[in-house]
Amino acid sequence: MNDLHAHFVRCPSEEAHSGLRAAGRALTNVQEKQLKRSTYSFARAILGGAVVLWLGVGAAAAADYKIGFVNTERLFREAAPAKRAQQKLEKEFAVRDADIQKVSKQVRDLQSALEKDGVTMSETERRNKERDLANLSRDLQRSQREFREDLNLRRNEELASVQERANKVIQQIAEAEKFDLILQDPVVFASQKIDITDKVVKALADK
Repeated sequence: MNDLHAHFVRCPSEEAHSGLRAAGRALTNVQEKQLKRSTYSFARAILGGAVVLWLGVGAAAAADYKIGFVNTERLFREAAPAKRAQQKLEKEFAVRDADIQKVSKQVRDLQSALEKDGVTMSETERRNKERDLANLSRDLQRSQREFREDLNLRRNEELASVQERANKVIQQIAEAEKFDLILQDPVVFASQKIDITDKVVKALADK
């Protein structure tokens, strides 16, 4: 454009010069419009190609990976080792639980007797029963607290053992079936198509 403009500037005719300047401006406008359309078309082609390439790569990447999911809550509820652990805990803590229930009944009975017959008791008898009730209630609370702490500790130990066995089974399934990734809770969402919890539960049946 600069060469054309310089050439026309050298023309002696002012009229021709003005006409050529107008023609030059018109030519410039046409070229700018063509350039914009070409640039837009080029950019759209590049963007479209990039999107297609990204989608293709994403789909290929998804197809290349095999992912599984294990529902830990179901595992601890349905797997044979988890059920055996629960039965073991119930048996282990049965005596202590029975003792706590016995003391709890004594507290309820003593409290009921005070509420029913307290007004007819002598001052000394009523105070003795109130003292007995306070002591029993304190012992009951301590026993319940210790029971919960010990039960939670033992439950965590048993669940850790179940989890260790489950991890070994999951590892075996992953290697045998060529999984690239197996997830466990917590996850926001997992499709049933990748849920392998049933496989893990069945594999743990004889563990």
